[in-house]
Amino acid sequence: MPYEEPEFLPWDGRRVPITFVAGYLGAGKTTAINEILTETDRPIAVIVNDVGAINIDAALVKRRHGDTLELTDGCVCCSAIDGFGAAFHQIRARPEPPEHVIVELSGVAEPSNVVPWGNSAGFLLDGVVVVAAVDQLLDATTPEWIRIQLHRQLTEADLIVLTKTDLADAASITAAHVRLSTVAPHAPVIDGGRDRREDGALGRFLALGGHRAGDAARVSGQTLFDLHEVNTVPIDGPLDRPGIDLLLDTLTRHIGGRIVRAKGVVATPDGLVLVQVVGTRREITPLLPNEIQDPTDLVVISIPRVT
Repeated sequence: MPYEEPEFLPWDGRRVPITFVAGYLGAGKTTAINEILTETDRPIAVIVNDVGAINIDAALVKRRHGDTLELTDGCVCCSAIDGFGAAFHQIRARPEPPEHVIVELSGVAEPSNVVPWGNSAGFLLDGVVVVAAVDQLLDATTPEWIRIQLHRQLTEADLIVLTKTDLADAASITAAHVRLSTVAPHAPVIDGGRDRREDGALGRFLALGGHRAGDAARVSGQTLFDLHEVNTVPIDGPLDRPGIDLLLDTLTRHIGGRIVRAKGVVATPDGLVLVQVVGTRREITPLLPNEIQDPTDLVVISIPRVT
């Protein structure tokens, strides 16, 4: 049965961010996702785009229903072997939306082929994470077709997680970074090795915002059946953290509706930061060197107040 977009958006027009996680077989995608689910207190939905079993850590699973797992935080993990449309419909049917959706792609998937699904009704593309293992990047015996596959995945990355660094020496890690800087110079790289990763580093999965140079504050445009409004709020001059908090605290009064998402690049005395609001949660993070751009207005997506 062909996929059809729903006539009306779910959840009063709120859009849930989607992160696609790609990487070749054995790179460590499932391990990274399990660690995120263990560490976060946010309700996350996971879609697994693979023929194999859903390999979510048993400690995170409350109950199993065929190809669907109910997680302990009440969220859902489901297989997309019958198509993304069915998986997205299943999530849209939930009365309360998750805060984020993570889609684990198969090891041979090309992100460019699935990224358009990120803007399905009720969802908002947040970015593409590619998990790459040191040994796979440097293996001289890798067949050419696999090298091409790795290259295609990496060039689509908004963020790269370099894994197996705890099993590699310093020279190999340096060589892997050189390879990544050549193939995907636009993408920041975080260390995904268990013994080397900074605390909270994998949380960048959940705050990508399409992190590409000059595009950190982009939000998707409206569609015909959107129930939300998009407004811009000018930001005058540099703001310190209390000033940013005050601005965010007063947004509802200025917009006249319920804020579901806001995003903008703000100048502070300590440099540029990316300001993001999802519901009641706010995140203020420094821009990475490759993300530096001019400050922007604050783009605010809201549900109009019914009068």
